[in-house]
Amino acid sequence: MFRYHLMLGVRSLRRNPVLTALMVLTLAIGVAASMSTLTVLHVMSGDPIPGKSDRLIVPFLDVREAQGVVPGKKRSFFENQVTYQDSMAMLRSGQGIRRTVVQDVFGVIEPARPDLPVSTVEGVGTTADYFPMFEVPFRYGAPWGAQQDRGAADVAVLSRKKAEDLFGRGSPVGRHFRMWSRDFTVVGVVDDWNPVPRYTHVINGNGGSFNGEDTVYVPFSASVAAEKGSNGSTSCMKDPPRPGYQGFLESECIWLQFWFELASPADRPKLRDWLEGYVREQKHLGRMELANPLEMYDVREWLDFLEVVPNDHRAAAWLSLGFLLLCMVNTMGLLLAKFSARAPEIGVRRALGATRGTVFRQFLVEAGVIGLAGGTLGLLLSAASLWAIRRQSRDLSVVAHMDWEMLATTFAIALLAALLAGLLPTWRSAQVTPALQLKSQ
Repeated sequence: MFRYHLMLGVRSLRRNPVLTALMVLTLAIGVAASMSTLTVLHVMSGDPIPGKSDRLIVPFLDVREAQGVVPGKKRSFFENQVTYQDSMAMLRSGQGIRRTVVQDVFGVIEPARPDLPVSTVEGVGTTADYFPMFEVPFRYGAPWGAQQDRGAADVAVLSRKKAEDLFGRGSPVGRHFRMWSRDFTVVGVVDDWNPVPRYTHVINGNGGSFNGEDTVYVPFSASVAAEKGSNGSTSCMKDPPRPGYQGFLESECIWLQFWFELASPADRPKLRDWLEGYVREQKHLGRMELANPLEMYDVREWLDFLEVVPNDHRAAAWLSLGFLLLCMVNTMGLLLAKFSARAPEIGVRRALGATRGTVFRQFLVEAGVIGLAGGTLGLLLSAASLWAIRRQSRDLSVVAHMDWEMLATTFAIALLAALLAGLLPTWRSAQVTPALQLKSQ
């Protein structure tokens, strides 16, 4: 019976191609406008490490002077980092199953020959725990170890693209490059990996929350030994530090990001207890003047707190859904006009024995055909919209891509919109009284 209703619906739509095309186009435009916006929002607000995001914890220890803090005022985006001394204390704490510090680094690789151009790298100074903590995939080699962290070894992990730029295809493990006036040995190459958003160090200096790519990873201890600051943001919360790099390390300047990995989300109170004890010790030493300087976030909470997805993107998504609703109303009006014109046909079918339910199902299937056609055209228009977004906005180029989930959602929304728009016209068509229609003929 469904096939029969489908055949009747397609035949009916073909009898009036102009009206059919208008309904399909109206629905497709609404679907394209909403899905292109929702796709960007979906990618931007997705969980970058599902199954583990509630076990990765960002601690924040506020070292600002109490006198300069306005109650209720949110910290600026770049003030959500920690000091070197607090990072070192947390690395030594033994809390969680892994701990890592993240520093943005920049370097110029000296060419092997003077006639060759220099090559720049941007990435992170971190610890060996960084790679298993964030499930970084390796193409060649492996991360360095804890002993190399302690010894400030001049070792490095490269991205796949940078490794090919420097050494060509094949494994470069064991080869060397010169940076910061030091010879670094390549111990591994990361396979294609660039999480969106870049939650591991959202506050960075090489692209932003969504763009950019880390091309080199070196031990944080090696970066400190080379006396490197942050390639991102550095904010000094109190008086200028003492002269020299050691004075900078001992200062209240915030320039690092820190992560704990817990064995289970249930371990979060234990971590908070340790951090609260550490805060009390620091208060006795005259640091951390605020009443409540400690905050903790898991991955999703951290991204929400930093407002990585701007509020205007959420507002745009709601507006696009409103536009889709408007297109549904227009489609409903066109369906009402189309089905009302077929009242005599419905009257004859009812007189020949068709039930109201049969008429209702037939016209609902016809609305569904419009939805499928609108979804197909809407998908093409969505792809064109996302292409235009990628061309016009570098910041959104990474997130303006439709995955399989959003592809299925596009068809589902188009079909649901058409069915909802067709409910009232279909119900009114099923209420046609055969006697009145036959008498009027």
